[in-house]
Amino acid sequence: MGRDYKKSDTELLIKNTARDLFFKEGKFGATTQEIADAAKVNRTLINYYFRSRNNLFSIIFQEAVEQEEIFTQEILYSDLPFKQKIENYIDRSFQRAKEFPYLESYIVSRLNEGHLYAKKEDWERFIERFKTEFEEEVRKGNIKEMEPIQFIVNIASLISFPFAARPLLQTTLRISTEEFDKLISQRKEVIMKVLFK
Repeated sequence: MGRDYKKSDTELLIKNTARDLFFKEGKFGATTQEIADAAKVNRTLINYYFRSRNNLFSIIFQEAVEQEEIFTQEILYSDLPFKQKIENYIDRSFQRAKEFPYLESYIVSRLNEGHLYAKKEDWERFIERFKTEFEEEVRKGNIKEMEPIQFIVNIASLISFPFAARPLLQTTLRISTEEFDKLISQRKEVIMKVLFK
């Protein structure tokens, strides 16, 4: 029993360390040795638990994508009012972007390579539910009339751009890290005003 517990601890330590290197620090090319050094374990343990660095990377990435899908579905399929769902989604997106600033850019790069992660039937069910709730909000006069997909693109753009362009924004606008963080803390209110009447 104790041996299995220790094995699980080591495996989790390696996964968490690699995830931080990849998605917190943006070191997508981190070697097996760099991961081992950061985790303070022997390099052979990475191959023992995960077979290879690439397999470890794939496992971590797939888990991150699955967690995001689960969270997004939990929000959409909840009984909360539509506006509250959007607020919760913005909060969660900012939390994820602060914790793992390089995750989203990596997801986009994988999609550009032709990797799709959501099952077609899950995505279609998601879109149908979203459209129904969105169109109801338009009828109530809470949202300007537009295609539901435009609303989704607006949310994604308004949330993601400041994080994706952070180095550019900080350099060109000459703002410090503290000023950028303050800007982000005000961002949810700005986004909600753009999205809703």
